[in-house]
Amino acid sequence: MAGGIGAKKVDVTYATEESGLVLAVSVKSINFADGATGNYQKNLTNRRGDMLFEAVTLHRRFPYAVLAGLFFFDEGAAKDGTSTRKSTFQNAHDAFRLFTNRNDPAGRDEQFERFYIVLHGPGTEEPSAQFFAAGNAKDPVSLDKIFDELIELVGERNPDLYEVLNGQLRAH
Repeated sequence: MAGGIGAKKVDVTYATEESGLVLAVSVKSINFADGATGNYQKNLTNRRGDMLFEAVTLHRRFPYAVLAGLFFFDEGAAKDGTSTRKSTFQNAHDAFRLFTNRNDPAGRDEQFERFYIVLHGPGTEEPSAQFFAAGNAKDPVSLDKIFDELIELVGERNPDLYEVLNGQLRAH
């Protein structure tokens, strides 16, 4: 996707010839504990920089686009804290809470409209995933609710082109 400061690969996009980028979802992950430290902290700062650069690049070219970020961690990231250091999961919430809830197209380019921290694990019967709004490590959010909210935001940002009826995005 061509952005304001160059091209950027984005994991999931919805774009039209009329509007350009309408919705983008960026996905990053840290799935393995660092062998030396035993925590999932390694590369968190670099991955955050990658995501923020992505948001700036896309918002400069498409200020009305709805951008969502999903950062996946192995469930061990919620348990790798010590008496002197917060868990990686909590550190990720602290690191990303300033970069979510961009509610105005004129807002900060580096913010995502919504950003989520995800804990995933193999589960005993089937794989598991818990989604949390960045900054709120206590209250999980359903994936259905996340996508419903993103669809609502697309409708709000582009009322001349789309409307949301019964949770469905429809073109005018």
